[in-house]
Amino acid sequence: MGELVTIVGPSGCGKSTLLRTIAALKPHFPPSKGEVLVFGKPVQEPGPDRGLVDQKYSLLPHLNVLDNVAFGLRLRGVARSERKGRAHDWIKKVGLEGSEKKFPSELSGGMQQRVALAATLILGPRILLMDEPFGALDPGIRLRMQELLIELWKEQQATVFLVTHSVEEAVYLGDRVFLMAAKPGRLVEILKVPRPSESPEVSRRKPWFINFCQALLTRLEQESPSPPICKV
Repeated sequence: MGELVTIVGPSGCGKSTLLRTIAALKPHFPPSKGEVLVFGKPVQEPGPDRGLVDQKYSLLPHLNVLDNVAFGLRLRGVARSERKGRAHDWIKKVGLEGSEKKFPSELSGGMQQRVALAATLILGPRILLMDEPFGALDPGIRLRMQELLIELWKEQQATVFLVTHSVEEAVYLGDRVFLMAAKPGRLVEILKVPRPSESPEVSRRKPWFINFCQALLTRLEQESPSPPICKV
């Protein structure tokens, strides 16, 4: 099974740039220095082995749920009957059965993010890049999406890199937490995290979880740039 890596750090430290460099998306790629290796080979351009999900959902507003999920397969030339069947399967996996004919404007934020996740995972990426995917969701929906991600990750066995501003989310989801610092943007520490076996609500009450989050918050504060002093 691939690893689930979460990335935290102050604003401007390069978290999103890191994901987009792995994805080979301009203007962040090519890097000004060094190189990106994916499975031992240099990255040259975007490819089907990498999928990106962010908090903007990236859905096509004129397509319904079924067609949004199947769109990537359509671009690959997959036959209509096959792509529709696979799209139905993924819609069921993300808990949206019955919403196939709805359009993005008719969906809640959490439902839109489920569609975006299905539309990415249906393509079978070996690396899933997630940039604040749950940041705009209500707290309760966010916890459910975290559980869904864990479930799908176990099934897909992909490697996941997930950027988040939530320390609790980083600790719950991550096998490892990458701590970044700003000015200059850099990776300063890699923290190994025990894999929680309970739901987010239960895990967050465990003493080890609370202590781990507090220690990570302290490290984040140490790496965050001090606010400018306002002189009168």
